[in-house]
Amino acid sequence: MSQTLKGHVALVTGSSTGLGFGIATVLGQAGAKVVMNYANNQERAERAFAQFQESGGEGILVRASAIDEGEIGSMVARAESELGGIDILVPNATPLQPLKPIEEYDWAFYQQMLDFFVKSPYLLARAVLPGMKAKGWGRIVNIASEVFQMAVSPFTAYAAAKGGQIGWTRSLSRELAPTGITVNTVNPGWIPTERHEDDPQEMKDAYFRTIPMGRWGTPEDVGQAVAYFASEEASFITGQTLCVNGGNSPW
Repeated sequence: MSQTLKGHVALVTGSSTGLGFGIATVLGQAGAKVVMNYANNQERAERAFAQFQESGGEGILVRASAIDEGEIGSMVARAESELGGIDILVPNATPLQPLKPIEEYDWAFYQQMLDFFVKSPYLLARAVLPGMKAKGWGRIVNIASEVFQMAVSPFTAYAAAKGGQIGWTRSLSRELAPTGITVNTVNPGWIPTERHEDDPQEMKDAYFRTIPMGRWGTPEDVGQAVAYFASEEASFITGQTLCVNGGNSPW
């Protein structure tokens, strides 16, 4: 990629697997120092971090819940101490996302979706914004989903939370525009990662047939979109939503 992120520090939550790992790897290869984050499975996270370093990435690995204010504060403080202030924030951590008819959800599940996709970005932004504002530069890149545009069903809890995340992004982008901080969203399509290994093959085949480009997307595809939003080249772009799904969006 042509963009360079040297001199910047990125925090990518939920980055020991899947899309998060792809995003962290691309940002690291672009020159950013990366705070890789995980909440569970230390052994897996350490393997991922070693792979990240082997690809040329520099940074630290931090265990912290992306929905716990105290743990977020400790993670940001450690990053500031060891790497410098975080000026690229990528809220990516996610829980399991089962598709169920609305009668089979309960409010606790809806609340979990809101915690990860509205509460977490809010707490993370609150923690890093003082440093970004002091620097007069910052990038917040939320990872939402095409499900909001596609009205995927039966997926009401996830779609509602992602819609909230996109609305939060757009409002915050206008609030922060005068400060030199941009806020954008990347909406991936169905990208095959570890979490999709056990998905029914017929579902995968049906989705694949809807992709106009005729190939599966990769975590690196998502990472390249994030890196663009994080770059100087995107300094006049804020409040936008970019779908990374091979042209699958209906609008």
